[in-house]
Amino acid sequence: MPATSKRQPVYIFIICCIAAIGGFLFGFDSGVINGTVDGLQSAFDSDSVGTGFNVASMLLGCAVGAFFAGRLADLYGRRTILLVAAAFFLISAWGSGIAASSLEFVIYRILGGIAVGAASVMTPAYISEIAPSRVRGRLATIQQVAIISGLFVSFLSNYLLAQIAGSSVSALWLDFAAWRWMFWIEILPAAFFLSALLFIPESPRYLISAGKEDKARKVLALAYAESELQAKVMEIKETLSSSHKPRLSDVINRATGKVHSIVWVGIGLAVFQQLVGINVVFYYGAVLWQSVGFSENDALLINVISGAVSIGACLIAISLIDSIGRKPLLWGGSVGMAVTLGILSYVFSTASIINGSLSLTDDMGVIALLSANAYVLFFNVSWGPVMWVMLGEMFPNQMRGSGLAISGLFQWLANFSITMTFPILLASVGLAGAYGFYALCAAVSIFFVVKFVKETRGRELEAMTYE
Repeated sequence: MPATSKRQPVYIFIICCIAAIGGFLFGFDSGVINGTVDGLQSAFDSDSVGTGFNVASMLLGCAVGAFFAGRLADLYGRRTILLVAAAFFLISAWGSGIAASSLEFVIYRILGGIAVGAASVMTPAYISEIAPSRVRGRLATIQQVAIISGLFVSFLSNYLLAQIAGSSVSALWLDFAAWRWMFWIEILPAAFFLSALLFIPESPRYLISAGKEDKARKVLALAYAESELQAKVMEIKETLSSSHKPRLSDVINRATGKVHSIVWVGIGLAVFQQLVGINVVFYYGAVLWQSVGFSENDALLINVISGAVSIGACLIAISLIDSIGRKPLLWGGSVGMAVTLGILSYVFSTASIINGSLSLTDDMGVIALLSANAYVLFFNVSWGPVMWVMLGEMFPNQMRGSGLAISGLFQWLANFSITMTFPILLASVGLAGAYGFYALCAAVSIFFVVKFVKETRGRELEAMTYE
């Protein structure tokens, strides 16, 4: 091994942490909306459907960003797309806070959504392509820790700003409402992300596909001994088509004319992660808890607690993902979520209506809080990190960008559908009905994992197959 080998694992870890800042901004941008719903309703005089679209509009951008990022990354590189995403994060954070109308707000949120979508697929892909297989799961899980940390910081920031101002709609510094400052806080990490990306290398798999073998060798030297480099370069080359660079049509099996089965598994993983309803908690947590009798400040504080539980769960996932594997975490998480969501559905069915609002008894309120946090824990020790880890590593080199593009598109479309329909479900079948549906989806996901998902623990990216 070269003399610098002892420093290489540390350097790889730092590179992965920088890439994962995209996950932090993903989480922050997704969670910040949680504390601004009242401010949006007040500032733009929107009804429940209009507010639902203001909240969910970012997700349309996410779908676009996730789809095109995967394809563009095959053409211009993973790091390049992350740089573009960082710039979009900056623009969106400033514009969302300064917006004077719903239309203007939606435009800036869609720009932010494009950045979130791009970061959501490119960060795990970049980390998977630069990390050695023995620690790939742990390093890729940093993405989910970053996402949850971003959510936690956004919840904490929202809570503190609302506390200082008195409420999210009250004036804060420079006579701007607190909800606007909630968006502007994101400018700081976005600027740091943009700057830090300039100091990390491009993915070696992309460099080889682009014919830049010498640069790829330098990056691969961070993870492999000098004696292993030539074999690894040749192995990567063998998994890339000699007739053309990676393209979207690679997801089609030329022999049968059908989509490769691995793509359908990726879509299933992406969609089920949303059908269990986790982003209802992320986006509407404050509204949810206020609807059963908690004050705005108490509801925001509950979000902070949920964020802390999520971070702890992700740390558990990091310790387990490379030892017990991805598949056991997925089906175990599905079982846990099905049970806790079922309990929440029952608890909310016992709520009474007082002065037009739902109200839980003290005992049921405690059960709801415990079940909700247990649900968050099960999600973040399983589907939260593992879905992104698997999407980043399960596809063969030739179709990784395309597979991520399609899976990411479906993930964010499902996210949009769940987020957009929650206010409608809340008004029609109530919290009990909504959570009953999410519990059913969690139960179905158990069968999906057991039947269709294949383990990827310890396998080199070059060993991934099309079926």
